[in-house]
Amino acid sequence: MKGSALYSIFSLKCPRCHQGKLFDTSVFDYAHPLSMGSTCTVCHQKYELEPGFYWGAMFVSYGVSAFMMFGLIALFFFGLNTSLEAAFGWTIAIIVILFVYILRLSRSIWIHLFVKYNKNWQHE
Repeated sequence: MKGSALYSIFSLKCPRCHQGKLFDTSVFDYAHPLSMGSTCTVCHQKYELEPGFYWGAMFVSYGVSAFMMFGLIALFFFGLNTSLEAAFGWTIAIIVILFVYILRLSRSIWIHLFVKYNKNWQHE
């Protein structure tokens, strides 16, 4: 739902207006995984608030990846009763496929920590 931080984070939308896209290319564009515009096309929010702004997103990416890996391994091993080797294999395959989305999700989470939704952004 627009106005919800979770909606904006997971759909990779601008944190200020929840309408503009954070990234210029498709989620499965492995050639340009972090291709972002400099500003939102709708509300003109700057995406890079300062030089090196997204360095902190790598810590978020580490946390998201670790959480997903432990969850997937537990799902495959305990929930689906696969061998530990198969659980690791399936988990690595899924993480490789979702690699670009995880990177983008981490950047989305990071910018949402600093820029808040403003439903009246047109009047500023």
